[in-house]
Amino acid sequence: MTYVVTESCINCKHTDCVDVCPVDAFREGPNFLVIDPDECIDCTLCVPECPVDAIYAESDVPSDMQHYTALNHELAATWKPIVEKKAALPEADKWSRIKEKFALLQRD
Repeated sequence: MTYVVTESCINCKHTDCVDVCPVDAFREGPNFLVIDPDECIDCTLCVPECPVDAIYAESDVPSDMQHYTALNHELAATWKPIVEKKAALPEADKWSRIKEKFALLQRD
């Protein structure tokens, strides 16, 4: 099992999770983070650190967000690792309350 970043992260990109990852499994895109399933060691440390509750165990990803499991795998193959905490995106607080943001995901 691995952990999966889901929709709540889009346009927020808090990186508290990155700071606690012992294996540098996070990858960074323009407005979203993903977890590389080949690097994740299922330690669970990132889950409580996410202020927008965007990270789930693969087996616990809500049914309407199941596509994020494949998306994390796909994007982790091309996005670069992020290994240090950075500031969240400028309007992260606003975006953290908005649902259905998949169309806003930036891949490059």
